[in-house]
Amino acid sequence: MEPGSSSGGSSARGVVSDQGREEKQKEMREKLSEVCGVGEEEEEEDDDKSNGIASGFVPGPLVSLKEQIDKDKDDESLRRWKEKLLGCLENDLNGQMEPEVKFHSIGIISDDFEEISTPLPVDENQIDRVLFTLKEGSRYQLKLTFSVLHNIVSGLTYSNTVWKGGLQVDQSKGMLGTFAPNKEPYVHTLEEETTPSGLLARGIYSAKLKFEDDDRRSHMELQYAFEIKKTVS
Repeated sequence: MEPGSSSGGSSARGVVSDQGREEKQKEMREKLSEVCGVGEEEEEEDDDKSNGIASGFVPGPLVSLKEQIDKDKDDESLRRWKEKLLGCLENDLNGQMEPEVKFHSIGIISDDFEEISTPLPVDENQIDRVLFTLKEGSRYQLKLTFSVLHNIVSGLTYSNTVWKGGLQVDQSKGMLGTFAPNKEPYVHTLEEETTPSGLLARGIYSAKLKFEDDDRRSHMELQYAFEIKKTVS
């Protein structure tokens, strides 16, 4: 054996080992991107997507955060990397597979009045109660405060359907994004809407707000009511 041949083989094995580690880290980044930061907001790319999710999309198998951390635990470099990435989640590594989204409040933001916030969940006997009153032709946004528990929730979407006098008059859908468990609640504001104006637009409306993830798992269905008036005092 020529001098240096053994060193060359060792070097080659080192390259292969480094490549394997990089591939594993890349895989973890894809699964756990933005784990300890804010939610990753995603936008709809075209009209062929329903609720921001591509038609025919099949999500991968659900893996608990604990299992993701324990995987490759014999690799010291990967172990330290995962601990750094997931350090903010040490209190939520109970092995539970399915993520849970817990909504704390829904608010309304408008230039016509100070922000109004309603704690969630709403009591059943208050479902038909008017949560807020808007001026016709005014702009407003819904503001949500929520927490994510146990696992990453992927592709969280919303749909808001509005009725007046039993007839559906509006429906909006959108993508909130992908969120990981976090110590602090997330605060997310939906897209700005404009209320209709005119005599026929005034009155009380009923609405249903729904939230689902990539697995079509329902995280909340909220029925509420609001009113549109000519003026708001």
